[in-house]
Amino acid sequence: MKFPCRLDKFISHLAELPRSKARASIKRQAALVNGEVVTAFDFQIKQQDEVVFQGEQLVFLGKRYFMLNKPVGYVSANSDELHKTVFDLIDEPNMSDFHVAGRLDIDTTGLVILTNDGDWSHKITSPKNNKFKTYLVETQEPITDESLDALREGVQLHNEKALTRPAKAERLANYGLRLSICEGKYHQVKRMLAAVDNKVVELHREQIGNIKLDENLAAGEYRLLTAEEIKL
Repeated sequence: MKFPCRLDKFISHLAELPRSKARASIKRQAALVNGEVVTAFDFQIKQQDEVVFQGEQLVFLGKRYFMLNKPVGYVSANSDELHKTVFDLIDEPNMSDFHVAGRLDIDTTGLVILTNDGDWSHKITSPKNNKFKTYLVETQEPITDESLDALREGVQLHNEKALTRPAKAERLANYGLRLSICEGKYHQVKRMLAAVDNKVVELHREQIGNIKLDENLAAGEYRLLTAEEIKL
């Protein structure tokens, strides 16, 4: 939310009401700004203003950043008619303008960041900024030296003209590797393993850029990012 902001938009957002209902309540003198009744929908609210709506003070909480350990079965979307979303796991006020910075497939677990700061999320998710996303991958077939070399050099994905950018690939076990990529193509990790004649059995993201998933967060748990993590 940017300031100055229209009164009806401010109330609609923070009270989580449709704009039409916010306007109807404003017209009925349900809004006070700095102690004065305001009935103009387009009254400009400054960030330091005190707004009371229907007897309750509305406070804009500013830019927020949450780290979530996503479990299987949740989609990375604000809403979905068929599945639970990552937002169903977040019990916080005023989440209507939040988005997922770095989506994960429904069957992929691990680090998801939710924020209402679009500029910040663009910096960590845009391929132009070369921020690596790191995954733990369990595979169906053994991981060969040849496949590691191919992943590091770039592989040809199905229906893609260019090779993937060079990845960081480290074998952790016969059927496990740590893979870091700085792109965000559709199902990219799964397609990269398919390109080297393998298949992903389990996929878990542990890091985005320099932000690591908190090992103390159980699946489905979340916390605010620290100031240092936000700077990272």
